[in-house]
This record gives sequence, C-alpha cells and structure tokens, in this order.
Amino acid sequence: MTQRRLALLLAGPTASGKSALALALAQRFGGTVINADSMQLYRELRVLTARPTPEEEALVPHRLYGIRPAAEAASVAWWREAALAEMGRAEFPILCGGTGLYFLSLTEGLSAIPPVPAQARAEARALLAALGAPALHARLDAGTAALLRPGDSQRIARAYEVLIGTGRGLAAWQREAPQTGPAPWRVAAIRLDPPRDVLRAAIATRFDAMLAGGAMEEVQALLTQDLDPVLPAMRAHGVPELAAVLRGAMAPEAARERAILNTGQYTKRQATWFRHHELAAPSETHIIHARMTGHAQFQESKSAEIFAFVEKRR
Repeated sequence: MTQRRLALLLAGPTASGKSALALALAQRFGGTVINADSMQLYRELRVLTARPTPEEEALVPHRLYGIRPAAEAASVAWWREAALAEMGRAEFPILCGGTGLYFLSLTEGLSAIPPVPAQARAEARALLAALGAPALHARLDAGTAALLRPGDSQRIARAYEVLIGTGRGLAAWQREAPQTGPAPWRVAAIRLDPPRDVLRAAIATRFDAMLAGGAMEEVQALLTQDLDPVLPAMRAHGVPELAAVLRGAMAPEAARERAILNTGQYTKRQATWFRHHELAAPSETHIIHARMTGHAQFQESKSAEIFAFVEKRR
C-alpha cells in the first residue's frame, strides 16, 4: 500500500515568525508555501497583513497569497478547495497561517450545513448594521453563542443567518458528521508558541514597520472602494484604526496604540485556540516556545531541531 504524501501544517499566532520559518523550510526541503491565513488572501492588504514580500515569494513557490479582492469574503469551504488543489500540485506542501478553522477543515472536514436563503443572509446583515454585533450575538442559540466572541461581527452574522435560514444553530450543525472528510494526506504540525512578552514587543515593532512601509496609504486606497464595513478585509488588524485617523476621528498615536492592543488580544486568543486543538497527533506535532524572527537570525539549535523533525517524517 502506497504511503500517503506528507503535508506540513505551520501554525501559530500573528507575529510569531511563521512566514520566515516557512520560507526556511521550503528552501531546505523543496517545499511550496500555501497560505492558511484568512487575511493574507486579500490582495489590497499586503502591508497590514505582513504578507511575504515579492523578493521572498521569488525564492520559493508561494500560493494563495493576495488572490482575492477585498470586496469578496472568502469562506472556509472555498479556502479548503483552493488549498487542496494547490497541495495536489506541490511536491511538499507547507500550509502556513494563523487561522485555526482553515487547518481543521483539512484535518477534520466540514460539517454539512445546507445552503442559506438569500433573504436570511440579507436579514442577518441588516440586523448587524442596525443593532451591532453584541446585540445580534445575544439573539443566537446558546450553543453557538458560546463559540463566538460578541464582537466578531462576520461570524455572528453568519451564525445568525444559519439559525434563521435553517431553523438550527450553527453549533448543532457542526456536531453532525462532516460533509467532507479529512484531506487524504499524512500531516505533521509545527506550532509556534512564543512567550507573551516577546510577542507583544514584536507586534509593536511590526506595526511601526507597517506604518513606515505604507500602511496608511494602503488603508486610504481600500477606503476608496467604499466597501461594506462588515467584510473581513475591512476588519483586518489596523484597518479600522487607521481608517479612523483618515476620517479625523482618532489621533495617529491613539490609533497606533489601539491597533497594537487589539492585535495583542487577538494573538492571545489564537494561542489559546491552538493549545486546545490538535492539528496532528501529539507524536507528529512539534511545539517551539520561541519567535522565529527571520531566516538569517534563526537560532542554530532551533533551526536544527525543526529541520530534524521534518526530515524524520519525509
């Protein structure tokens, strides 16, 4: 019986150094880096989502980066199909990102939620705009509400449209057998889990670099499209804060502090999520309690440890 091919899942919170590590691994093993971050899909947000630079993309194949317009929200189901297609073309796929549900869609499959009527979708969006995310969150069934943050407007709207469109909560649907099973790959996982203080400092440094690299201009160009504010791209870290500066509603320094704080809170939730969800069997998972700061700066012992883990499984 032919052994299934190996896919490497490289996960961790924002600013933990996943992209740098993915590049190093792809160069070492002849891999293809496939984006598993929901915000790095959007072509208008290269700077604020810290997408790999054109120079980095030229070193090894990078796929699913900047391929969606901000005007089109990408679903987990869409990403899964796109990722599987790219994996099939890659000799050694390295899926790199911080969106946990993307990884689970590969390792566990997707639940069989029926299509939602357009009227239910329109009603959910209208109520979100009229009432706000916390009030709409309060209208969800208890099981689904427990899974979502009260401020997560996009997922709350989706959950509400499923509730009124199918008569059952999203949590109930997700408990059923998946419509699509696990992807037909062997998987190993590397998870970056840096100390909180290290990550907080990295977030601040990175955001300042984004500002210097054109983040304000990126948001200004995005605003010219007059997009629906509930679209994922409009809620990417830094976009609401810098948009407020451009509207004259917030001072630049206050916006910087707010964006750094919000990103830090998000990374805390990411790290907690990854600690409570297995992406691969424990024996096939390697956890690094450090931040990978860049290819040239890898600690020799850490890089050797990671390379040995991957080499053993290929």
